[in-house]
Amino acid sequence: MKVVILAGGLGTRISEESIHRPKPMIEIGGKPILWHLMKIYSEQGFNDFVICLGYKAHVVKDYFANYYVRESDLTFDFTDSPRTTIRRNRSEPWKVTLVDTGEHTMTGGRLKRIKDVIGNEAFLLTYGDGLANVNIHRLLEFHRRHGKLATLTAVQPPGRFGVLTMADDSRIELFQEKPPGESWINGGFFAMEPEVLERIEGDSTVLEEAPLRGLAMDGQLMAFKHFGFWQPMDTLRDRNYLHALCASGNVPWMVGLS
Repeated sequence: MKVVILAGGLGTRISEESIHRPKPMIEIGGKPILWHLMKIYSEQGFNDFVICLGYKAHVVKDYFANYYVRESDLTFDFTDSPRTTIRRNRSEPWKVTLVDTGEHTMTGGRLKRIKDVIGNEAFLLTYGDGLANVNIHRLLEFHRRHGKLATLTAVQPPGRFGVLTMADDSRIELFQEKPPGESWINGGFFAMEPEVLERIEGDSTVLEEAPLRGLAMDGQLMAFKHFGFWQPMDTLRDRNYLHALCASGNVPWMVGLS
C-alpha cells in the first residue's frame, strides 16, 4: 500500500527555518521530520512512499538522491581500477517516488496530480509536518471495516496552558499542566479509497474544504480516534519541543503505538 505525504507547502508559520528548506526537511534530532514520519510507517511495514513536492522541491530530491551514500560506509579505490565499495549500509528499505506537484498547488490539487501514481488502490495519506504514534494497522482495520471512502485520524490537540480548578475561597483544588483540549481535530494519517480523487477539481482545490466536507455530508468520512501522542510542527516553538524530545532520548512517536 502506498503512503502519500504532502510535503510541498511554503511553511510560512515557521519561516525562520522554511526560508532555507521545505518544512518537512527541517531537522529534529539530526534528521528531517520527513524521515521521522516515514519511520513511523516503515516500522509498521509500509515502505512504498509517494511524496508530493512543491516549495524548494530540489532540496528533497537532493536528500534522497544522496541518501544511500550518506547512510553507508564506503571505500573509494582511486588506483588503476577505480571503484566504490559499500562496506556497510544503514539506509532504509524504502521505495520513494518524488513528484513535483507545483509550488502553489493546494493540498487537494497535489493529490489529483499523483492520481496515476496511486492507481486504483486504497492508499494512506498524511501531512509532512506532524508526528504521532498512530497504529496504522488498526487505522486500516477500522477503515476496511466501516467500508466508507475515507478515514481521518482524529486527535485532541495538546493544551498550551495549565488548567486550575479552584474552590469558592480561591483555594486551588486541582492543577493540571497542559491537558489535551476537549475538541477533536483532523490529525492527518488518513486512509482513503481512490474514488476520493474524483471529488478534487484541480490545483486550486483544498482537500480540507469541498472534498472532505462533501464526504462528511455524504456520510463517507469516518474518524479513527487516536488517544496517544500527536504533535504538529507549525512553529519554531513546536520544532524546538520535538528536538528536545529527541535530545532527551524520548521519542514518543515511535513508542507504544496506540
